[in-house]
Amino acid sequence: MDTSFTVTATDIFVVMGWASGIVMLFVLFMFVQDVVQSKHAVRRNFPVIGRMRYFLERQGDYFRQYFFAHDREEMPFNRATRNWVYRTAKDISPLIGFGSSNDLRQSGSVLFVNDAFPVLEEDAENMPPLIIGPDCPRPFESRGILNISGMSFGALSGRAVGALSQGAAQAGIWMNTGEGGLSPYHLEGNCDLIHQIGTAKYGLRDEHGNLSDERIRNVPERVRAFEIKLSQGAKPGKGGVLPGHKVTAEIAAIRGIPEGKPSSSPNRHKEIANNDDLLDMIQRVREVSGRPVGIKFALGSGRQFRALCDAIVRRGTASAPDFVTVDGSEGGTGAAPQVLADHMGLPLREALPAVVDILVEYGLRERIRVVASGKLLTSANVAWALCLGADVAVSARGFLFSLGCIQSLQCHLDTCPTGITTQNPRLQKGLDVEEKAKRVATYAHWVDHEVNVIAHSCGLAHARQFRREHARIVQRVGKSVGLEELYPYPEIRSASA
Repeated sequence: MDTSFTVTATDIFVVMGWASGIVMLFVLFMFVQDVVQSKHAVRRNFPVIGRMRYFLERQGDYFRQYFFAHDREEMPFNRATRNWVYRTAKDISPLIGFGSSNDLRQSGSVLFVNDAFPVLEEDAENMPPLIIGPDCPRPFESRGILNISGMSFGALSGRAVGALSQGAAQAGIWMNTGEGGLSPYHLEGNCDLIHQIGTAKYGLRDEHGNLSDERIRNVPERVRAFEIKLSQGAKPGKGGVLPGHKVTAEIAAIRGIPEGKPSSSPNRHKEIANNDDLLDMIQRVREVSGRPVGIKFALGSGRQFRALCDAIVRRGTASAPDFVTVDGSEGGTGAAPQVLADHMGLPLREALPAVVDILVEYGLRERIRVVASGKLLTSANVAWALCLGADVAVSARGFLFSLGCIQSLQCHLDTCPTGITTQNPRLQKGLDVEEKAKRVATYAHWVDHEVNVIAHSCGLAHARQFRREHARIVQRVGKSVGLEELYPYPEIRSASA
């Protein structure tokens, strides 16, 4: 029996006819839809064709970084910076040839002051650990220079959080949980953790949404400290937002919220209306947990932080936070109102020296450790922050790039093509946890190594010896000024002041 099937020219024409008819009907439907709608003038005046305008506008963000933007002009991070992170994370040699493409004539460029007699590598000293909360029952020993900033499970996929946790453990650095609470993925690598207490108290609240002493007391051993988040640089005055389509059953259970509903944190802690309330909460968490407690904030002005230091001095230095995380307004997040991201708060270049100087002035600099946060991706950025007075630095987006982030700007849409900021299981499959964990650790290693290379070039035994006289800032072409001139060290206030 002949079961062969023969396609004739007539059959092809019939199929093509049907296909053409369907296409024409679809175009006619769009034409009618565009003509009768009233929201978009371009589509109403130019039916069907006008839709191309919106399509091309959406594609512009993605194509510019590949075809049109120069290596050092793209925002929020240019191609040169991203490629540096990619290379270091993959352990590719950072050597370049024929000179740098970095234009050192630009205002704001950082120049380090090389010493005539740099420290020989064989004479360099091991960098001592930083002790946070030395007077606490359970002080925290921080070893790494660049650590992982707060990124919540929910904003990030479980695979991404797990890779960061494992990479942090391999590199010997700590990881901040973000305000979304402690998840099993944070514990995968057995790394040191700082548990952030956001305004919604996720992971640490009781059935009424209040901070729970019992939950604080029963956190896992790997939680080395707590950080009370007051605000963040990308959106001061606005709480965290996780769109409902990213709130899975697992995330809802960890946060104690309904599945599929937006997770919106209050814009401040309801228990904290003034500096005394803040110091009360710091003391409460420290007494219950026995661990160091710090605060995270974006600085609006120096007088705000002075008021906090006044309260600390009045109550006694034992009431002070064990560390402060200063987040610049250039910081990022998965979702933020543009008006706040563009215009609210001080950038790190202004906020960091202001905070350090106020601590020095009040005699609190040795009591309170300073953590710098805000676009600190490269070793040069981190070294600059240490010169200004930071003890350590943290980065979120730097470690996202080490995971493979391509800056597709889809963090809030749940469509991240690299599987990092999505809860879509299909997209998450592209992220190999073990491979990405190695890249996280390698990136952290190279930043640590290069910061110390800069220190040795400046004549220092290790990076914790950086001071302001070791860096300069370009003001205009042919003119740079030392950090110690831009930000003179203040005098310590007398006890009667």
